Amino acid sequence: MAKVELKQPIVQKIADEVSNASSVVLVNYRGITVEQDTALRKQLREAGVTYKVYKNTMMRRAFEGTAYAELDPFLEGTNAIAIGTDDVTAPARIICKFSKDNKILEVKAGVVEGDFYSAEKVNELAAIPSREVLLSRLLGSMQSPIANFARVIKQIAEKDGEAAPAEEA
Repeated sequence: MAKVELKQPIVQKIADEVSNASSVVLVNYRGITVEQDTALRKQLREAGVTYKVYKNTMMRRAFEGTAYAELDPFLEGTNAIAIGTDDVTAPARIICKFSKDNKILEVKAGVVEGDFYSAEKVNELAAIPSREVLLSRLLGSMQSPIANFARVIKQIAEKDGEAAPAEEA
């Protein structure tokens, strides 16, 4: 069996994973300890992000003809990819937060919804809160006026309720 035949399933697996992705972040993990790697993988897994280490040549082949081909110049050295499908900001947010605490991990670049992002842009993306946080903020801001209105109506009703017996007496 030829080496190409053995590598093809791996290339296809990478291509399948990124085809369903809303965002992909490429990182240099050189020098990261096993404990740090385990902690990072746990955080990413909990957020529904796939984090894998593949050979650069395999990723390069899988990225051919896609928006992810823009990552090719960064496929040098020890690289891993974080693939997010649901939350666009999750890979960037978790990796950038982790890299601030562990200076060893280096964000190289990313592709978000088909657009190439430099390391700086990935860091900017990381500052955007998750979808759940944004939705809860939106609901909170919508509930606040309604709650205030309900309190005012309740106070008016209570005031009218107290005033009515006084008038009857």
